[in-house]
Amino acid sequence: MRTHRPAVEGTRNAISSTHYLASMGGMRILEEGGNAADAGVAAGICINMVETGFTQFGGVAPIIYCPASGGPVETISGLGRWPRLASIEYFRDHAGGDMPGGILRSVTPASPDAWITALARFGTMTFEQVVQPALELVERWPERYPGQKDMVTTFNRLIEAESRAGGDRHRGLRAARDLVYKGEIAREIAAFSEREGGLLRAEDLASFSVRVERPEHLHYRGHDVYTCGPWCQGPSLLMALNTLRSFDLERMGHNSADYLHTLLEAVKLTFSDRHHYIGDPDFVQVPMDGLLEEAYGQERARCIDPALAAPDMPPAGDPWPHHSEPREAGSNGSVISDKAYASVWERDTAYVCVVDGEGNAFSATPSDPIDWSPVIPGLGFSISARGSQSWLDHDHPSALAPGKRPRLTPNPALTLKDGKPWMPFGCPGGDAQVQGMLQVFLNVVGFGMDPQQAIESPRVVSHSFPNSFWPHHSRPGEAVAETRIDQAVRQDLSDRGHKVIEDGEWSGGMSRMCAIVIDPVTGLRTAGADPRGHSYAIGW
Repeated sequence: MRTHRPAVEGTRNAISSTHYLASMGGMRILEEGGNAADAGVAAGICINMVETGFTQFGGVAPIIYCPASGGPVETISGLGRWPRLASIEYFRDHAGGDMPGGILRSVTPASPDAWITALARFGTMTFEQVVQPALELVERWPERYPGQKDMVTTFNRLIEAESRAGGDRHRGLRAARDLVYKGEIAREIAAFSEREGGLLRAEDLASFSVRVERPEHLHYRGHDVYTCGPWCQGPSLLMALNTLRSFDLERMGHNSADYLHTLLEAVKLTFSDRHHYIGDPDFVQVPMDGLLEEAYGQERARCIDPALAAPDMPPAGDPWPHHSEPREAGSNGSVISDKAYASVWERDTAYVCVVDGEGNAFSATPSDPIDWSPVIPGLGFSISARGSQSWLDHDHPSALAPGKRPRLTPNPALTLKDGKPWMPFGCPGGDAQVQGMLQVFLNVVGFGMDPQQAIESPRVVSHSFPNSFWPHHSRPGEAVAETRIDQAVRQDLSDRGHKVIEDGEWSGGMSRMCAIVIDPVTGLRTAGADPRGHSYAIGW
């Protein structure tokens, strides 16, 4: 049986990620004088190489960054867009209304642009410097997938493009970035897509760019919690907290039946609103102000029956009376979810967070497994197949459309306290991500745990909503629970109507959490990493 491990403490730098080699790579960059963004990008690219079953260089990489001064908090929308040739009608006419796996799910690769944009905006180092740990890992690490050695060639091509800029760091980063999206590599990606029957073309790559955007935000009991925008599921974390702040969770008792029942029901309500309202704000009107308004959270809290679990995803609420803008005609109509049972519950993705000696904080959730789409010969990565998180339903806020971003599950988070960075945190896990992040956050803020205790504490996960991945099936009423939760509590949850699924003492379906807490008085960094996987935290 596993026992609690002490949290890692460091007075200057701390890093935690979902793979020990990535954490070591990021720490090396910190030791060489890089800041949190430099180290975070280095660790993220290492993860692209050593956790290819969860993420790869041609995938997605949403990022949050906050300087030590406390602001502004900024996000990078490391998520691709559907090609111009893509449409619901195309899948209806050419795929029988299905979204087959592979090349047809391709959206523009976003990770290269996201990593380089983070370096340019927040970092201090060149691409050549931060990619060195990944290059050395590939040289020492046994070949794990077809084309892995081609990534060395790709990285060297990016380094060469950067070096031709003549020593100017920003011009060099732009040159490396443009090679992927406008240069020779872009033409190779587009040619491969067309040859394999995909829809991505050179024009899609040339017009693509990640954005530096303001985050979404909620104040919760003296803490300011930040997530990426509604192009991902990140705001769901804030929505759940908005509902839960109506309850005295501490009085219920940690992981008591009352506590877990309330949490599971709040998640169902939150994910119902996610299903009906969250989508790319470039294409749909998202009532974010209304969804995060405290009075709306109180309305949703009143929907929770303390004695009885909702048998399925409950109806969506109506945030529009609380929203700052009038509802546009035809915006976010009624969406009927598919009730078919989900035989597979996706849980890919990786995560890294860093706090450097100055107090700058970095949080990123790279994703997209290498085997979701064919690996491009000579390049060593595949094209992001994140289109799997769109709907072929015009009424859905995440309906497929040319140039639109799917509603992404990866969602890093960052919390400030007293106006300064306090806790970057996140995890992989598909629809379990927000749920794991929510429980760990409450463990730290509400129950006074250090990050390692908070992460190792047993958790629950609801599946009572449409899965974010195609074909978006559900598991009505299902709640997965680790068996370290008291048997009497699990039985009580069953008696209230939850379909409790016991998944061992340490469930792989619970997500692999990582977090770092900065003591606002001493500045001490305390980091935690999840023993449910290969996660690793380092501090010094």
